[in-house]
Amino acid sequence: MSTDVNAQHPYSPAFRAGDTIYVSGALSVDRDYRPVAGRDAALDAAMDRMTERLATAGGRVDDVVKLTYYVTDVSLREEANRQFERVFAQPRPARTFLAVSALPYGATVEIDAIAVVGEPPAE
Repeated sequence: MSTDVNAQHPYSPAFRAGDTIYVSGALSVDRDYRPVAGRDAALDAAMDRMTERLATAGGRVDDVVKLTYYVTDVSLREEANRQFERVFAQPRPARTFLAVSALPYGATVEIDAIAVVGEPPAE
């Protein structure tokens, strides 16, 4: 399977509309779509995928205004809180934390994000 985060998807992993970027489906998988083991490692993998996707549309972590965690184990909340504090400076973006029954590819974490950015870079 391709390692390009934008390849082979029937949707846009990152979509820019004006000054807003919508990032979807950032899973806790490696570049070959295998689930990442370990609680903190899975959270970090999903955050890394989200950051990569955000960058493809010209965004940075500092631009994120809303983040949604989808997890298969609600007890990940404390680890997610620590990650959120580590990754985002104050004031931190709004956040939602939801438990789901399953995620694609056996992942345990998925992150969606909304970012607000300035004008796109000149081509």
